Amino acid sequence: MLKINFFFISILLLFVACKGDKDAATNADLKATSSSEYPEIEQLSSRIQQNPSDDISYATRGAAYYEIDSYDNAINDLNKAIELNGNEVEYYHLLADIYMDYFRSRLALETMEKAAEKFPDNTLTLLKLAEFQMTLTKNQDSFKTLDKILKKDPQNAEAFFMMGMNFKDTGDTIRAINSFQEAADRNSQLVSAWLQLGSLYDAIGDPLAANYYDNAIRVAPDQVEPYHAKAYYLANSRNDLEGAIEVYKKINTVDPQYEDAYYNAGLLYMDLKDYSAAHQQFDLAIKFSPTHIRAYFYRGLASEFVGDAEAAKRDYEQALKMAPDYELAREQLTGLEARLAQ
Repeated sequence: MLKINFFFISILLLFVACKGDKDAATNADLKATSSSEYPEIEQLSSRIQQNPSDDISYATRGAAYYEIDSYDNAINDLNKAIELNGNEVEYYHLLADIYMDYFRSRLALETMEKAAEKFPDNTLTLLKLAEFQMTLTKNQDSFKTLDKILKKDPQNAEAFFMMGMNFKDTGDTIRAINSFQEAADRNSQLVSAWLQLGSLYDAIGDPLAANYYDNAIRVAPDQVEPYHAKAYYLANSRNDLEGAIEVYKKINTVDPQYEDAYYNAGLLYMDLKDYSAAHQQFDLAIKFSPTHIRAYFYRGLASEFVGDAEAAKRDYEQALKMAPDYELAREQLTGLEARLAQ
């Protein structure tokens, strides 16, 4: 008998939608930005040498440094661009983003406060300031900033959405729902509002959540996040594993190479004890992501269940090769080897 610890849906952080966050590397981890490695930076540096008053080149080079996580250089260049031309609001926005990603949240907030003071009629600036204030748990300040926007533009959907995020952050579910609904009413294409409504209705056990997830899919049929949200809801709140699998299949019609949909479907098939189908899904996950460590492990489990011990052993060994501290894989491999030795 196999010794398996099944904790597929409830414990593992499996249902990851879209990845894309910048790595939190610090400048100390980076190599020097040599001209051969970064020709764009070299060209911009040459342009700055020829024209030291060119704020656009400084800002562009700062953005290029930001892309490679060279934060100190990026900050220096954006500050220089602002010094040369303080009337470009985008410079402040970018500098604030760099500070925030560099874990200098106070400076990020101060930068946006300066921008809002200098450009008091710029709605995007005020929205960004409100977002930063909320992120830094200054919710009352965020509410005040959003009030300024709504006094000028009572139909601003993004401001209502940000209101909803603040209410959600402070635990006021009813007002959060009302605010997200206001946002969706003013801009029916605001997919994030539909997703938040689905999440909140799900949290209070209201089956209307499904309708909101469907609205998100209708608005953004080419994005994977709404499908992920619907699949997660079906699997975890409705215990509809077959329905969730069908949603994951839809994801792979949108993006055939999106490995997490195959992987998550495989886990659901494991719960349904359809191990052959699970094995097929893990195969696809590995095909499109050869370093997907957990996919190797669970493909190994599926192989054990269908009686292919050698294939299981290879997958456990591969998982451990990539992650030597993967204790679950080591435990399963040890048990398998003991059974094979009998």
